[in-house]
Amino acid sequence: MLVEYVNLENINDRIIKRAVNILKDGGLVAYPTDTSWGIGCSVHSKPGIERLRKLKGDFKNYAITLLCSKISQISELTELNNANFKLIKKYTPGPFVFILKALDTIEKKINMKRFEIGVRIPANKIPIAIVEELGSPIFTITASKKMTDNTLWTEKYAEENLFEYAYELEDIKELDMIIDPGEPLPKILSTVIDLTKEEIKIVREGAGIIEI
Repeated sequence: MLVEYVNLENINDRIIKRAVNILKDGGLVAYPTDTSWGIGCSVHSKPGIERLRKLKGDFKNYAITLLCSKISQISELTELNNANFKLIKKYTPGPFVFILKALDTIEKKINMKRFEIGVRIPANKIPIAIVEELGSPIFTITASKKMTDNTLWTEKYAEENLFEYAYELEDIKELDMIIDPGEPLPKILSTVIDLTKEEIKIVREGAGIIEI
């Protein structure tokens, strides 16, 4: 497992390129977000997707989330009407996951058939830089202690199962790389918003506050 330290004010391009190469080779990379720690793989790597699925342990009943760097990437994957576009533009980058209807062509783009997907543009320079260098979104999940000790994950106690420091993630043996900004992250989750219907629905209340 490779651990790389970065300065958020001056991110080393070589570290980002190294992370991208790992993703392209089917690897899993852990990175900071504007909430807790995330773990991602390339949407173009079937081995990476399979490894992330095993780590998550539940893809069938899980609204998969794609981490994007800009709204134009979201529009290439989802049915994005004007109202949803304006809402997402207003609240990104930020601690939000927006669930949208997937385009019919989604399977060719992400190696997975889905009728709806979550999309996220976090307010953290590191994952944004990774996606920009990769040139495409990445599948992202939240790192949790369930991945190290089979702790039962429930929404009621979800935040207790999150990691604070990068070194704690070293117990997740499946990881190929951890990008450490040298600072602890808050043990909080993103706010999940369902935009698949006319009425906006908050699926999970988290760090992000949205006015409906």
